[in-house]
This record gives sequence, structure tokens and C-alpha cells, in this order.
Amino acid sequence: VFTALTLLALLNGKTTVFYLIYFFWWNELLRIVIDKFFHGRNKNAEFIGNPADSVFSSLFIMGIYFVFIVVFFGFIATSENTDLLMVNMQTLLFQNWFFTINLLFFAFERIYLHTSNYPLNITFGGFTPNMIVLHISIIIGGVIMFFIVKQYPNVFTPTNFWGSVVIALPFLLLKIGLDYLSTTK
Repeated sequence: VFTALTLLALLNGKTTVFYLIYFFWWNELLRIVIDKFFHGRNKNAEFIGNPADSVFSSLFIMGIYFVFIVVFFGFIATSENTDLLMVNMQTLLFQNWFFTINLLFFAFERIYLHTSNYPLNITFGGFTPNMIVLHISIIIGGVIMFFIVKQYPNVFTPTNFWGSVVIALPFLLLKIGLDYLSTTK
């Protein structure tokens, strides 16, 4: 569903780099909160990872990333393109319906998995699988943006969203790959 909604948003010009990285950020924040709340209620949920890792350490890193993602990818990276800036503002304020529906779907899915006692692996800390996607997304997004998209302004113009497409494709493939690896045993 995430991939389908994101592709629809791309085709409608409603996806930016900020959209994807901010979605990954919200995805991880919701996962942390929902897993913490439902961990004791789901008898098949198993905590894996370092017992020293806590929800606080996850939330601390998420707070730092929030500021970086909003300031850098939300405003600075799109300051020259008002169309992209407007899409980013709509996303930030939950007025991008593709983003909001995608986020609600993720939250409902995670809650459903817990309430149906689906076997889940729960982790907290700075290096959970979703946090790694977030780390890589930020790095790859910055590299692609500054070394590919900004270097070819005739191809990636303010009137098209090809820059967002080029930057979005590795994120989508990474997310699909991680989801596949985490569901196959």
C-alpha cells in the first residue's frame, strides 16, 4: 500500500524528497509509540536487540532528525522551487492526502498486528531496521540532491518533478527490500 500510494503521489506531483524522509520519520515514531504501548499486550511480540536500548534513546534521535529533516529537506533544499516548497508545507501540516492516508494506514496496520497477536520483533534504540532506513535515506537523499539533481538544472527543472522521482526510487526500493527481508525467515 505504501508503494502504491507513493507512486500515485509521484504521478500527481505530490511527493518530494521531504515527503519520503518525513514519512519514514513518522513511520518510525509511530512504530516506537505503538510497540511500546502494545508490547505487553501482544503475547507473540518479542523484544530483540540490546536491553540497554530504551524508548528514550529512540525518541532523542528522532527529535534531532525531526529538526534536521524539516529544516534541511523541507525548507533549504526546496527554497528555489515554490511548487516543491508548497508540497512540503502541505505534507508538514498533514494537508497532503496521500501522505496522511499512507500514515494512517501504517498506524492501523501496526495496531492490527499487535491486537491480533501477530508475531512481531520489537526493537528500540538508534539502529533499528527502520532507523537504518532513515539514516540511509537522509544520506542518499542529500547526495542525490546535491550531486545529481542540482548539477543538471536543465533536466530537473522547477516545472517537473523528475528530481523527486530520481530521489524517491532508491528510497522505495530500500523500503521494499527491508520489508521483504524483515518478513521472510
